[in-house]
Amino acid sequence: MVEIKTDTALEAMREAGRVVAHALAAARAAAAVGVRLRELDEAARAVLAEAGARSPFLGYQPSFAPRPFPAVICTSVNDAVSHGIPDDHPLCDGDLVSVDCGAELDGWTGDAAISFTVGTPRPADLELIAATQEALDAGIAAATVGHRIGDISHAIGTVARKAGCGMPADFGGHGIGRRMHEDPHVPNRGRPGRGFPLRHGLALALEPMLMAGGRDDYCTDPDGWTLRTIDGSRAAHIEHTIAITEDGPRILTLP
Repeated sequence: MVEIKTDTALEAMREAGRVVAHALAAARAAAAVGVRLRELDEAARAVLAEAGARSPFLGYQPSFAPRPFPAVICTSVNDAVSHGIPDDHPLCDGDLVSVDCGAELDGWTGDAAISFTVGTPRPADLELIAATQEALDAGIAAATVGHRIGDISHAIGTVARKAGCGMPADFGGHGIGRRMHEDPHVPNRGRPGRGFPLRHGLALALEPMLMAGGRDDYCTDPDGWTLRTIDGSRAAHIEHTIAITEDGPRILTLP
């Protein structure tokens, strides 16, 4: 069932989204050559704790996962697309890192992700990040009252395909609110004019995941969580929680 949020609920989600933005900023600030992925998680945990927020990631176990997720952020490096578990792996010069984070505050949830490089960037990585951001921007621009989910999906997919990128099948954006994952599903590819109608008060997490190799298939690490490109190419993941409003799309996961 799709829940349409009141304006009061959207304001509460905005506060949760602000916590997410600060946690992501802290993780990014902590990232440097030689820093371990676990230290990025520690930085994000400190922000959540200070805000009195709960992590919807920690202990989360969807049907595909063999065990609960053990951290408050996902850290996906280089050919990892998403769901990477922060561990003792040290960051290296030139790494491409995607960090995904959520926060639940006063019963409402925010979810967002960023991608960035560490040390000396590869030009191709910067182009991939830029294409992923462009895809997200296009999806947000299409998220207006009177459109449908398919219009968002089509906008994201068009940018990704133009850039020659693949997108992992079966994964995309989602509704969000009282829980991190709610209806409706928001594919990263689709046909315009199809799907659930966009109404004032609908909250969505839009999250293009672009794979530079151009393929849509992926593999899963033995940890049961980390998704990787099948060909070893790099991946980027950028996400915002947004609200559909009569005044246009509103991004809820800004600082």
